[in-house]
Amino acid sequence: MDTDAQLSERDRSSDPDEGQEERSRSARFPTRSLRRRLLLLVAACLAFVGLLSAFVLQPFQVPSASMENTLRVGDRLLVNKLAYDFGDGPRRGDVIVFDGIGTFRQDAPEENPVRGALRAVGAALGLARPADNYYVKRVIGVGGDRVTCCDKRGRIMVNGKPVDEAYLHPGDAPSSDPFDVVVPDGKLWVMGDHRDKSRDSRALLGQPGGGMVPVDKVIGRADWIGWPVRRWTTLDRPSSFEGIPAPAGAHG
Repeated sequence: MDTDAQLSERDRSSDPDEGQEERSRSARFPTRSLRRRLLLLVAACLAFVGLLSAFVLQPFQVPSASMENTLRVGDRLLVNKLAYDFGDGPRRGDVIVFDGIGTFRQDAPEENPVRGALRAVGAALGLARPADNYYVKRVIGVGGDRVTCCDKRGRIMVNGKPVDEAYLHPGDAPSSDPFDVVVPDGKLWVMGDHRDKSRDSRALLGQPGGGMVPVDKVIGRADWIGWPVRRWTTLDRPSSFEGIPAPAGAHG
């Protein structure tokens, strides 16, 4: 009886049809262990991207035409959050992303909490437009600078030196409105490259904050256009800001 049982067991295990069917079933339906591993891998990837976006390099989708032609609506920027953590703060000519609450707008935008959370996740991955309180502009003046418009040739001047702004949108004047401001320490004077379509520091003169952006509201420096592929490029600081004299009364 023992011999018959062994032979019967051997016959069942060596049945080629049964073995093939078992392998086919396993291929069609991954084991629970494999599914768990895949879920853990996806979760780890999302956590890594979230940490990278939160502390190092955040994607940012350009929401408006205020920086054309340097940036276009829908461009995905890569914002370097560490750019100012190990040295000087924002410099003239840098393209920055900042939180405009308290300056460019007084209150946070109202939004359904669930929709706001989904938008925040999508924005962190560069897949959705940022909240309405985030802006991208170019730094024209830093703390202590005197920024005026304009000289006889219509150019903006910083500390008395005219700036040739080759990055301006074709046909735009440096500014259609005259101004003469001194940037307080710890603040920035910012403007869009498409001056005719940009609501920037000029529009907020006389309002709380005077259009000046606090340095601690800066999210980071926009260093690259990462998407679409045909727009891949670095965003270098223009040479036109070289040679600007130090602000009056500055030391060193």
